[in-house]
Amino acid sequence: MGLIGEVLLLPFAPVRGSGWVVRQVLQEAERIYYDPNAVRAELARLEERLNAGEIDEEEFDRQEDELLERLETGLRAGYGNSDGTA
Repeated sequence: MGLIGEVLLLPFAPVRGSGWVVRQVLQEAERIYYDPNAVRAELARLEERLNAGEIDEEEFDRQEDELLERLETGLRAGYGNSDGTA
């Protein structure tokens, strides 16, 4: 973009900067959400809740499916290494 374009877009600089910040926060949130180690820890806590009788088998299966889908998505998106570690 040339000098004239930069001058014309100068009033929008705070908006462009805010957009960058929002993108960075979103990327970090997704990295944490899909982190294979975090998902595995949640799976372990879920199993503990089942064994303690806090949830029934149906609820366990539903939540386990959601967590396994997150794990698969995270590994496919490259949030972990090919061996499944972060």
